[in-house]
Amino acid sequence: MSKNRVEQLESTVAELESTVEGLTSELIEAKERIRVLEAELDTDTPTRVPERRSGEVDASEEETPEAAPDEVAEATADADADEPATGDETEDSGTDDIIVA
Repeated sequence: MSKNRVEQLESTVAELESTVEGLTSELIEAKERIRVLEAELDTDTPTRVPERRSGEVDASEEETPEAAPDEVAEATADADADEPATGDETEDSGTDDIIVA
Protein backbone atom coordinates (compact mmCIF):
# COMPACT_ATOMS: atom_id res chain seq x y z
CA MET A 1 0.00 0.00 0.00
CA SER A 2 2.94 2.25 0.60
CA LYS A 3 4.05 1.97 -3.04
CA ASN A 4 0.59 2.94 -4.24
CA ARG A 5 0.59 6.01 -1.95
CA VAL A 6 4.04 7.11 -3.18
CA GLU A 7 2.96 6.72 -6.82
CA GLN A 8 -0.18 8.72 -6.10
CA LEU A 9 1.84 11.52 -4.43
CA GLU A 10 4.34 11.56 -7.32
CA SER A 11 1.47 11.80 -9.79
CA THR A 12 -0.07 14.67 -7.81
CA VAL A 13 3.28 16.48 -7.64
CA ALA A 14 3.74 16.07 -11.41
CA GLU A 15 0.27 17.52 -12.04
CA LEU A 16 0.95 20.44 -9.72
CA GLU A 17 4.31 21.15 -11.37
CA SER A 18 2.62 21.09 -14.77
CA THR A 19 -0.06 23.48 -13.54
CA VAL A 20 2.53 25.87 -12.06
CA GLU A 21 4.53 25.86 -15.31
CA GLY A 22 1.37 26.59 -17.33
CA LEU A 23 0.29 29.40 -15.03
CA THR A 24 3.80 30.87 -15.07
CA SER A 25 3.86 30.97 -18.85
CA GLU A 26 0.38 32.52 -18.93
CA LEU A 27 1.51 35.15 -16.43
CA ILE A 28 4.55 36.00 -18.52
CA GLU A 29 2.40 36.32 -21.66
CA ALA A 30 -0.13 38.49 -19.81
CA LYS A 31 2.61 40.79 -18.53
CA GLU A 32 3.99 41.17 -22.05
CA ARG A 33 0.53 41.99 -23.43
CA ILE A 34 0.07 44.57 -20.68
CA ARG A 35 3.43 46.18 -21.52
CA VAL A 36 2.45 46.38 -25.20
CA LEU A 37 -0.95 47.89 -24.38
CA GLU A 38 0.59 50.42 -21.99
CA ALA A 39 3.13 51.41 -24.63
CA GLU A 40 0.34 51.90 -27.19
CA LEU A 41 -1.67 53.90 -24.66
CA ASP A 42 1.31 56.15 -23.90
CA THR A 43 1.87 56.90 -27.59
CA ASP A 44 -1.82 57.37 -28.45
CA THR A 45 -2.77 59.64 -25.55
CA PRO A 46 -2.13 63.27 -26.46
CA THR A 47 -1.16 65.51 -23.61
CA ARG A 48 -3.09 68.67 -22.91
CA VAL A 49 0.14 70.55 -22.36
CA PRO A 50 1.77 71.77 -25.57
CA GLU A 51 5.36 70.87 -26.24
CA ARG A 52 7.81 73.52 -25.09
CA ARG A 53 10.38 75.14 -27.22
CA SER A 54 13.74 75.83 -25.70
CA GLY A 55 14.12 79.32 -24.31
CA GLU A 56 10.42 80.04 -23.90
CA VAL A 57 9.07 80.66 -20.42
CA ASP A 58 5.42 80.17 -19.64
CA ALA A 59 3.86 83.21 -17.98
CA SER A 60 2.27 80.99 -15.34
CA GLU A 61 5.71 79.76 -14.27
CA GLU A 62 7.09 83.21 -13.54
CA GLU A 63 7.38 83.92 -9.85
CA THR A 64 4.92 86.37 -8.38
CA PRO A 65 6.75 88.82 -6.15
CA GLU A 66 5.53 89.03 -2.58
CA ALA A 67 4.26 92.34 -1.29
CA ALA A 68 6.27 94.07 1.38
CA PRO A 69 4.56 94.33 4.79
CA ASP A 70 4.23 98.12 4.48
CA GLU A 71 2.54 97.68 1.08
CA VAL A 72 0.03 95.28 2.64
CA ALA A 73 -0.70 97.71 5.46
CA GLU A 74 -1.14 100.59 2.99
CA ALA A 75 -3.49 98.55 0.79
CA THR A 76 -5.53 97.54 3.85
CA ALA A 77 -5.79 101.13 5.00
CA ASP A 78 -6.88 102.22 1.52
CA ALA A 79 -9.51 99.49 1.39
CA ASP A 80 -10.84 100.45 4.82
CA ALA A 81 -11.02 104.11 3.78
CA ASP A 82 -12.96 103.24 0.60
CA GLU A 83 -15.67 101.26 2.44
CA PRO A 84 -18.60 103.26 3.77
CA ALA A 85 -19.32 102.96 7.48
CA THR A 86 -22.24 100.57 8.06
CA GLY A 87 -22.74 101.28 11.70
CA ASP A 88 -22.76 98.06 13.70
CA GLU A 89 -20.14 95.80 12.16
CA THR A 90 -21.03 92.85 14.41
CA GLU A 91 -24.51 92.56 12.91
CA ASP A 92 -24.98 89.36 10.87
CA SER A 93 -25.82 90.09 7.24
CA GLY A 94 -27.63 86.78 6.86
CA THR A 95 -25.12 85.33 4.41
CA ASP A 96 -22.14 83.13 5.04
CA ASP A 97 -19.13 84.79 3.47
CA ILE A 98 -15.98 82.81 2.89
CA ILE A 99 -12.80 84.82 2.93
CA VAL A 100 -9.89 83.36 1.02
CA ALA A 101 -6.52 84.82 1.80
